[in-house]
Amino acid sequence: MEKAIKIEKLSKAYQLGEFSTGTLSRDIERWWALLRGKEDPFLKIGEVNERTKGGNSNIVWSLKDINFEIERGSAVGIIGRNGAGKSTLLKILSRVTTPTTGVVKIKGRIASLLEVGTGFHPELTGRENIFLNGAILGMRKQEIKRKFDEIVDFAGVERYIDTPVKRYSSGMYVRLAFGVAAHLESEILIVDEVLAVGDSEFQKKCLGKMKDVSNKDGRTVLFVSHNMAAIKQLCSHGILLKNGQLQLNGDVANIVEEYLNSGITSIRESSWTNEDAPGNDKISIRKIAAYAKGKTTTDPIKSNEDIIVELQFENKMKNVDLDVTWDIFDAEAAHVCHVGTLVGNGDKVNQGTFKVQFQIPKNLLNTTRYYFNITFGINQRYVAFKYDNILSLDIEDGLSRQGASFHKYPGIIHPKFEWSVQQIFN
Repeated sequence: MEKAIKIEKLSKAYQLGEFSTGTLSRDIERWWALLRGKEDPFLKIGEVNERTKGGNSNIVWSLKDINFEIERGSAVGIIGRNGAGKSTLLKILSRVTTPTTGVVKIKGRIASLLEVGTGFHPELTGRENIFLNGAILGMRKQEIKRKFDEIVDFAGVERYIDTPVKRYSSGMYVRLAFGVAAHLESEILIVDEVLAVGDSEFQKKCLGKMKDVSNKDGRTVLFVSHNMAAIKQLCSHGILLKNGQLQLNGDVANIVEEYLNSGITSIRESSWTNEDAPGNDKISIRKIAAYAKGKTTTDPIKSNEDIIVELQFENKMKNVDLDVTWDIFDAEAAHVCHVGTLVGNGDKVNQGTFKVQFQIPKNLLNTTRYYFNITFGINQRYVAFKYDNILSLDIEDGLSRQGASFHKYPGIIHPKFEWSVQQIFN
């Protein structure tokens, strides 16, 4: 299979703080080495880009010794947490920045959408920017004209096409920018998380277009997103980056599963003292727990069991309409549901400690991991306190004839329906 992109020993270093080496003699030595095409003599020490920890060096490696190949016509999802090096990689591929070391081989023209406004001149109109981007890609004017109406129709900005793009909203900007990148004649399409700016309808439209670009047109697509459902829908291949290093490269389903489960354990029960309790001057959370009805938090939870979610908290406010709401997400970050209750059953509540429970009915949740966000509200309008991922739990398969397993069924939920089967003809 023909290779569209080949990367060998790719690294990118950034210097933190002052760019000088600290002495004039060393600055001259660095300048002389670079002038002769030699390696920077003061770029020999460095640390991986672990953004949660401090370091001893003022040089960090945003990417370090990356090696992979991408076949022509494939759709590849690039996954990683913030600071993993995803955007740096795309900028190098798009020739926005250069690597510190390594080799990048690209076969074909690249159209990229890295951030709002990439490649657009704010003073030019939408029409003028379409022709400008086409010219940058090496297209003739007649070629751009043939695609012009299709781009404008896809972006839905016909009324504003002769207005300077500096007057566009961020959503309009992204619509037109994606339309240009996806429709002009490039062999490789690179799209960063920028699509999150658009509305849900437009995001679906973009995903459909990228799928067509890869499957029907045979073009290569590189897609960065924190939306794992979108990654799995579009891509068949995945690349997982962690702290600037290539962690996994292969089937997208395996990559997504590894990404979602890496470094995260199930949090079925937590309790806090006055000193370390999460909260503020209004709310203080004391305990959180989830367990199958009639069992403990150490017992596994099966899909055919009722689930109790318990919360204990201290309310520090006087005479308020207080509500507690939960948002439940699955392992692919899909929003499963939003549930809540008024603490005082319609009456105002005063200071004190409260215990709130709700029950998730059996045969509803799928066999996967779920994450719970909690929000305390005042008058159903103002947020008193919010805590994300305060609770997580794994659901085992209680319906399968093979017994308990963690196999996830298709779909967000996996309810058990009542069936009726009759033979009406012999």
